[in-house]
Amino acid sequence: MAENRPVLLDVTCREGEQRPGCSYATEQKAEAVRALDRLGVEYVQVGFPIAGPQTDDVCNAVAVDTKLTGIARAVPRDIDAAVDAGVDVIDVFAPTSERQRTELLGKDEDELRSLVGETVDTARETGLEVHFTAMDGFRTDPGVLDRLFNSITAEYLTIADTVGAKTPFEVSSYLDELTTDPSQLGVHFHDDLGVATANALTAVTQGVQKVDVSVAGIGERAGNVPLEEFVVSIATSDAVSPPAIDQSTLIPRANDVLDSLDESVPGEKSILGEDVFSHESGLHTAAMLDDPSTFEPFDPSMFGGSRTLYFGHQSGAGAARRLLIRAGIDPTDNSVDRLLEELHNLDEPVPTEEALDIAQRL
Repeated sequence: MAENRPVLLDVTCREGEQRPGCSYATEQKAEAVRALDRLGVEYVQVGFPIAGPQTDDVCNAVAVDTKLTGIARAVPRDIDAAVDAGVDVIDVFAPTSERQRTELLGKDEDELRSLVGETVDTARETGLEVHFTAMDGFRTDPGVLDRLFNSITAEYLTIADTVGAKTPFEVSSYLDELTTDPSQLGVHFHDDLGVATANALTAVTQGVQKVDVSVAGIGERAGNVPLEEFVVSIATSDAVSPPAIDQSTLIPRANDVLDSLDESVPGEKSILGEDVFSHESGLHTAAMLDDPSTFEPFDPSMFGGSRTLYFGHQSGAGAARRLLIRAGIDPTDNSVDRLLEELHNLDEPVPTEEALDIAQRL
């Protein structure tokens, strides 16, 4: 196993509010931060301090070990606002691709490098930890990004796939072209092509140190790298060491974040959906009564989750036989048929314990 252990920066509170019509109250954000702190996430991005007083309010409302970060444009008043808000980390950002740099800033490469350098230096003079994020970084010429990164000093230099345009193949080739030490790098992906998690996994296998994530992928447009998908994918492989969080509480803590923000996910959502570890198919439940791993990629209890086996009209003789054995009843052809008749006549499927009760009443 490689020694690299990714560092997580959770962006749920900020990215979630960038969706049309979405906003969170101060206490909602504070509760989310506390849940992420209990999980052990290293950084939590609270908001955009210059946009209003809420970042300050959240920072004052929590006492946590996780480092609270606020984003700041490369302008002095944004740095001042971040300091006044009480964040632990100032994350300076600026557009670096030719398209966004010229459209949003109207500056050439040298002017951009000067602007970012001066702003990062100003941020560092505050004594706070400083990160820099290259907005639209993955559409920036690698040479341009290397020159920019080499001109500044920050704890992490994050490359953002701002429009969600990249795939793992392109992420891999792009990182290969950079000369910047990957242990200094972070990545920020959007899921517009449905490959944000795969992109993040590709990045960390190439030595990238920090990954921006959000619970359930909540974020602008198609969302960001889902924290739970990223953690579970690494924990169930041997490509890199897993993030230093409490994996055993991953699912309940993620659900705490969703509850605090009044967010929900579809039943089929990977890792967090209520249907993900529920099984009714006759073939599946019959086998899983003996060996759950037959039809599961991992034991959900590793991450604080649980499975539910259901029995009803889809149940077959194999499942009925195993239920009878568990209930201490001889699984004769007659008892199997009687139990199947009871299960098939149910209005809706029942979980294992209720199915065992039915078997014991035969």
